[in-house]
Amino acid sequence: MSQDIPEELASIVTAIEDDIIFGRLPPGQRLVEDALMARFSATRHTIRQSLSELERIGIVTRERNVGAAVRSYSQQEVLEIYQVRELLQRHAALMIRLPVETDLIDRLEALNQRFAAHAARGDLRGVHVSNDAFHLTLFGACGNQYLVRCIADYMALSLPVRAKSLADLRAFRISLHQHETMIRLLRDADNWALAQLCVEHVWPSKNDYLSRTTGLSGDSPTPARSVRRAHRR
Repeated sequence: MSQDIPEELASIVTAIEDDIIFGRLPPGQRLVEDALMARFSATRHTIRQSLSELERIGIVTRERNVGAAVRSYSQQEVLEIYQVRELLQRHAALMIRLPVETDLIDRLEALNQRFAAHAARGDLRGVHVSNDAFHLTLFGACGNQYLVRCIADYMALSLPVRAKSLADLRAFRISLHQHETMIRLLRDADNWALAQLCVEHVWPSKNDYLSRTTGLSGDSPTPARSVRRAHRR
């Protein structure tokens, strides 16, 4: 979200964004301006500005004479977005010089503890924010700011696909365990194991979205086997 938007606008954007990424507003759901004006006691101009910001973020679409709706991806779009995301994350992980400095380990462990604490309180917004911070901090170790920027862009693009899974307790526990394994691998010297885990980490949310919206699943296997294999090393 833009850092310089008014506080009222930011609060509306955050509220609608939370409803979308945690499944309270499903893909394709229309966002009716009159209903939003009543909900937030806001002017039409403010609501339209909010929808414009959500469109910029990438989780809302707007069409002339149709209005705004929650972004919905086709199966092919999801697969293509995740193909690029997986390529970027794999390459970044392979570029990280292992083992990493203790300072990075400390920052990642603190972020993962924050991730767990937010989940324990049921703070889905906090779970989402700390999860993104964890991954961008990890990939930042690759040393290429432009690659990290591309990863951040595709994380944002995949937001309607991935964030809802963090509201699921089982999916959260898998993510938490994988984060812990990533931290352990950063202390090691096996970039290939780290890169594979960074790729497999995104599969559950992709497959869940495809299952919910198209009745189909992705072609990626469950990451559990690879995670266990890495954990035993």
